Amino acid sequence: MAEAHQAVAFQFTVTPEGVDFRLSREALKHVYLSGINSWKKRLIRIKNGILRGVYPGSPTSWLVVVMATVGSSFCNVDVSLGLVGCIQRCLPQGCGPYQTPQTRALLSMAIFSTGVWVTGIFFFRQTLKLLLSYHGWMFEMHGKTSNLTRIWAMCVRLLSSRHPMLYSFQTSLPKLPVPRVSATIQRYLESVRPLLDDEEYYRMEMLAKEFQNKTAPRLQKYLVLKSWWASNYVSDWWEEYIYLRGRSPLMVNSNYYVMDLVLIKNTDVQAARLGNIIHAMIMYRRKLDREEIKPVMALGIVPMCSYQMERMFNTTRVPGKETDVLQHLSDSRHVAVYHKGRFFKLWLYEGSCLLKPQDLEMQFQRILDDPSPPQPGEEKLAALTAGGRVEWAQARQAFFSSGKNKAALEAIERAAFFVALDEESYRYDPEDEASLSLYGKALLHGNCYNRWFDKSFTLISFKNGQLGLNAEHAWADAPIIGHLWEFVLGTDSFHLGYTETGHCLGKPNPALPPPTRLQWDIPKQCQAVIESSYQVAKALADDVELYCFQFLPFGKGLIKKCRTSPDAFVQIALQLAHFRDRGKFCLTYEASMTRMFREGRTETVRSCTSESTAFVQAMVEKSHAKADLRDLFQKAAKKHQNMYRLAMTGAGIDRHLFCLYLVSKYLGVSSPFLAEVSTVVGCVLCPTALLHPGLGPSHEGAQPVFCLAGSPEAPWRAGPAFLPTPQLGLRSWAQREQHPLRVVGVLVTGNRQTYDLSGGDSTTEISEAVAGRGRAEWGPGSSHKPYVACAKGTTGWWPGSSCTLSRTMPGSEYVADTTCRTGALGVWRLTGCGLHCRCSRNPGVSPPARSPNPRSACLTQSSTPITWVLEVALAL
Repeated sequence: MAEAHQAVAFQFTVTPEGVDFRLSREALKHVYLSGINSWKKRLIRIKNGILRGVYPGSPTSWLVVVMATVGSSFCNVDVSLGLVGCIQRCLPQGCGPYQTPQTRALLSMAIFSTGVWVTGIFFFRQTLKLLLSYHGWMFEMHGKTSNLTRIWAMCVRLLSSRHPMLYSFQTSLPKLPVPRVSATIQRYLESVRPLLDDEEYYRMEMLAKEFQNKTAPRLQKYLVLKSWWASNYVSDWWEEYIYLRGRSPLMVNSNYYVMDLVLIKNTDVQAARLGNIIHAMIMYRRKLDREEIKPVMALGIVPMCSYQMERMFNTTRVPGKETDVLQHLSDSRHVAVYHKGRFFKLWLYEGSCLLKPQDLEMQFQRILDDPSPPQPGEEKLAALTAGGRVEWAQARQAFFSSGKNKAALEAIERAAFFVALDEESYRYDPEDEASLSLYGKALLHGNCYNRWFDKSFTLISFKNGQLGLNAEHAWADAPIIGHLWEFVLGTDSFHLGYTETGHCLGKPNPALPPPTRLQWDIPKQCQAVIESSYQVAKALADDVELYCFQFLPFGKGLIKKCRTSPDAFVQIALQLAHFRDRGKFCLTYEASMTRMFREGRTETVRSCTSESTAFVQAMVEKSHAKADLRDLFQKAAKKHQNMYRLAMTGAGIDRHLFCLYLVSKYLGVSSPFLAEVSTVVGCVLCPTALLHPGLGPSHEGAQPVFCLAGSPEAPWRAGPAFLPTPQLGLRSWAQREQHPLRVVGVLVTGNRQTYDLSGGDSTTEISEAVAGRGRAEWGPGSSHKPYVACAKGTTGWWPGSSCTLSRTMPGSEYVADTTCRTGALGVWRLTGCGLHCRCSRNPGVSPPARSPNPRSACLTQSSTPITWVLEVALAL
């Protein structure tokens, strides 16, 4: 209670003798200094708003224009062509500050000069926006710059030569253009050509042609209209439907991690490292608030959009039943800290002054030395942010909407960021191959309840002084947090420093009040919800296999010496490795940035191209000369570079198709082409939120796809560093010749194992089926006795459920659903809203009547365990 009393400015007590007032001068001093600091920030924002609003002009340039106009008037030269006289006649006459002719003349010239100055600013901005819309420089060979590009670069430098602030170029950046439908479809067909046979490709071509001629023109008009009205026709929908409407856990699926310096060790003192790092972070936030950070410039002349940096600090993702909301505050003066199951509130300022590193070290050491135990339900409370979003939203409304729970939760959500103090030690050890992987897993998910996954980022501190970040993905993409981390690590290593014993420089102030413990009152019902969310998160974390290692034989320097893009080299190498491992190609997602446009975020680069597959096949065949292989590699690399440049300049494929798909759902327009794009070939388009009832414009006809571990075919689930995240789920392969689908193989992944449910080698069967040499059929009398997964109990198999997987021995009897007719196959169909029963028809068997309640019909069975085959239909 001592900390609480220190925060009270005055107290009064009513007694029979009267009212007794007690004032706290120290508290009043803090209130006064806090108010002064707040007003300083307001004035800085006003000043920055003015300077940013008139860029590339400045108050000095305005004064020059006024002086030039006044000087020309004294020389009897009317540069206004009579406009100054017109303004002077329009000024009201009478008693006032402009009653004399000289004053009226000066005021008229000032008004005219201001108009000229504002017009000039508008002209320069529009000219700069037009210049920044030119992207021809990106497609020129390195070292072969054209004269047009040289002139363009000189003009851009001329218009942006004055020292810009962080957001100075925002209004001068061009808007993301809406590509032509014909160009997008052409590039889409090129991207799927290596994955489809001639018959399937012809069918896709016909669907695309029909869409382009009939449905697309109407949808395109709405997108063009939005591009005129909005700052970016993609970003708001992308943030909402890809991130905020996703109902699956943020941990692993969305959040990503950032590592510390792995080859440099500054100190082993955990509290000291935190003192320097957090001090540097708040210094960076101060620079952000004052817009003192220079905007990122490509080639030193092309500005990148800085919009995403606005929500780096003081931001949290608030859960909702249907959609989450990003809550951003203009300021926050504390951080929330987690240690050994306890939550603390640590102030970053003393009055208006930022705490020095040695003071922060002392405060964190106080937390580390605090022996108090966690309150009931407090230890695993953060597991709510690691589980399902709907469950977290319901628990938040039921148990955290009033009283001390609400106050404590607000202290976390209104913090600048979250700090997790771990008791474990992780660091890269060259002698231990698994050390880097364990370090990465600890940053990615920890123990599932020692990270607050809703905060914009969580600073993670290990006992040996090693650090890392776990960042939420909705507010910004990874390069933004990279700018912060680069500044912080550089400031820590080169500016702040440590003593010989590893502590922060300087002496701390022992009079500072200690951090405050957050108080909770968590009932048993809430503790049960917390435990349930923890089990969901733990199942997800246990299913992650992460392998990090250092590749030392060569780096990008050697690749560049071979006149090849390092990015293209790595992407082609991934295609070769995947083909050698799986014996097939698959749709591959690589993220590129679109920050050359206003509020731009990312675009998809489909790196599995005809050129890359040709090179891979030639490498596998081992019958080509090295010169031919080099030629094929160069063609694949040039193709990849060209696709990357197209994506960066707004001519990508997937964001355009994504927006067309959304518009079609809003308008209720059915498109077989968009349905095929979103559900059949890799699901690069369709966001998961649209698959849930009530969470999007429509969910009918959408098929969710769950990937096997390591599969890159669900890019909207991109995880750490934009790498595909292994999902609990399954994949079936099918050949689409006619309706219904003919299944040729099913694999199920879970508990770090992959189960082949097809009765044979699925890879072989797929290749035979695609080649038309064979077909695997299921059911009684088929040549393949299927391996099956046994789902026991009344809960379905999806992330977090209690259903178990087991594999029967070959030759086991086939068991069909009792609600289906003889010869049909009873299956589970995995969807975003739960598990449903479906009958997959075998040849020559009529489909059964539709069950009025398929879920209850499937789950309500006799005491004899019913065997099910898990399937999600995906046609390739």
